[in-house]
Amino acid sequence: MALNPDFVGRVYPPGPSYVVAREKIREFAAAIGDANPVSHDVSAARAFGYADVVAPPTFAVVLSLQASGAVIRDPELGLDYSRVVHGEQRFEYRRPIVAGDELVVSTTIESIRTTAGNDMITTRGDITTVEGEPVATTRALLVARGPEEA
Repeated sequence: MALNPDFVGRVYPPGPSYVVAREKIREFAAAIGDANPVSHDVSAARAFGYADVVAPPTFAVVLSLQASGAVIRDPELGLDYSRVVHGEQRFEYRRPIVAGDELVVSTTIESIRTTAGNDMITTRGDITTVEGEPVATTRALLVARGPEEA
């Protein structure tokens, strides 16, 4: 089933806020093999002028994936998630994410197109503090594989 192109521009408001925990940053950094001391050691992070440990740049995917659930679960969009593969992910930062940040994400459908029988949807996640300070923007391309040929 083709995705509904009328959804381009649709904004899904933020869900609950996410408080960035020091241990979550350390766990994420360890999982991706990031040994940068600013992501593990408070003293090292403070030596570089940060209030606490700093999340690796790809940490924003934790927040954006959670927020994109609203898009994925929207029955009116027509996305069959069982046929979805992740095509691309990009991050743009205004400032690093640090432990103690309380963040929210609003998600916007930027584009929907069909190529070679596959639906492609690009979403943008705008990550801000609960006070409204812009922190980062994520973009994800999801590819919904077309039906199998008989």
